[in-house]
Amino acid sequence: MDAYHLSQRLLLVAAEVFPGAFLADIGSDHAYLPANLALKHQIRRAIAGEVAWGPYQNAATEIQKLRLTEKIKVRHADGLAALNADEVVDVITICGMGGALIAQILTVGWDKLQHFPHLPRLILQPNVGEKIVRSWLQQHHYQITAEKILKEDGHIYEIITADPAGGKVQPLNQEQLLFGPILLAEKNAIFQEKWQLEITKLRKVLQQLQCAKKEPVAKEQQIKQRIKMIEGVVNDKS
Repeated sequence: MDAYHLSQRLLLVAAEVFPGAFLADIGSDHAYLPANLALKHQIRRAIAGEVAWGPYQNAATEIQKLRLTEKIKVRHADGLAALNADEVVDVITICGMGGALIAQILTVGWDKLQHFPHLPRLILQPNVGEKIVRSWLQQHHYQITAEKILKEDGHIYEIITADPAGGKVQPLNQEQLLFGPILLAEKNAIFQEKWQLEITKLRKVLQQLQCAKKEPVAKEQQIKQRIKMIEGVVNDKS
């Protein structure tokens, strides 16, 4: 993968960035995503933020090599600290982290975002903990407008796009928070595969608990209920 050839995962993320946006890519790694969009003239400018020194250097080298330094600013910063006080971005992308970390980054930077004349679109790709991300979006009056699920290199990824809902709370129940309101409505083959794998994993955990000298009954019951809920969703063809 490079700035000219994104992974399928990042291509789906890129497709959610609207034309002419001022983009902030947080945890940008090599800055391939903003660089690709800049090379295609799909964004007007971007910030590539990276907290780790090695990836920051990689991103800075990449942007310099591609002669995109006027359009993309690479910054060594933690989360939304990469944005200067006078910079109002239209879109924020955060990809390839755990859902808890994504939520933490957004929470720490929330005060900064609230001073924007308009809240940005959020395009989030958690590796795990998607429910945490959806709960954060609901609590902060964001509306989930698109969800994608894909399998690449043996891993299944979810991409969640959310736009400000004008102070309204999106009414999501527990199933929608866990599975995703749009993914739950579609239930495509990759969605089915992901949750069948989760059932298999939970059953293995259950077997291990049942072999313990002192069975943790409450934990077993919790896992059984989760399996039952997932099976109810994947087996429901309506």
